[in-house]
Amino acid sequence: MLESWGLYLLFSLPALVLGLWAQWRTQSAFRQNAQIRTARGLTGAQVARQVLDGNGLYDVQVERVEGFLSDHYDPSKRVLRLSPDVYDGQSLSAAGVAAHEAGHAMQHKLNYAPLQLRSAMVPTVQIGSWIGPIIFMVGLFMTSAFGTTLAWVGVGLFAAVALFALVTLPVEFDATRRAKQQLVASGIVIGNEMRGVNAVLNAAAMTYVAGAVQAISTLLYYVFLLTGRQEE
Repeated sequence: MLESWGLYLLFSLPALVLGLWAQWRTQSAFRQNAQIRTARGLTGAQVARQVLDGNGLYDVQVERVEGFLSDHYDPSKRVLRLSPDVYDGQSLSAAGVAAHEAGHAMQHKLNYAPLQLRSAMVPTVQIGSWIGPIIFMVGLFMTSAFGTTLAWVGVGLFAAVALFALVTLPVEFDATRRAKQQLVASGIVIGNEMRGVNAVLNAAAMTYVAGAVQAISTLLYYVFLLTGRQEE
């Protein structure tokens, strides 16, 4: 048991620390640049609308949603939802986040392959993220009855979660790239204002990297634990 916990910490602790650091960095960058008003003074909702309309996405609605950094684009309903700090904010943070979410709508319009793949994986990931670990643990402690087959089924289900995290990376990086281009090309932010926008979007990107590292680390832990049990 102690060896299992030691192995778990070996795989999970670095990823956990990275995740906490990325989350702190994102919130810190957002709050800092939320205090800096853009020269044009557009709200996040106006930024999103301008970027969407500039790319022919007139049918995509922009809505206000409760929560802190709860911003997201819903491809099934073609709605871009922005948190209060972003929707109403006139800051560098609001402009960057709003443009990033509009970048996802642009991906949707262009049938961006990684976004399509990620959307298709959602049902499987929803199942694998909570059923996978349960099946794995049941299979691991009942190898005398099931062998290792059941545990490997759990590993396979959770592997979909790790794959989803990897597919998310190009989706988010590309949306950030599009956001930066749109903000500059449309004159929404000017001059040194892009430094603040870059700080917010680059920090947010690290949270997805951390998420991928955490998912892969957990998957590797399951595999090592199971292969170690087979060798006993």
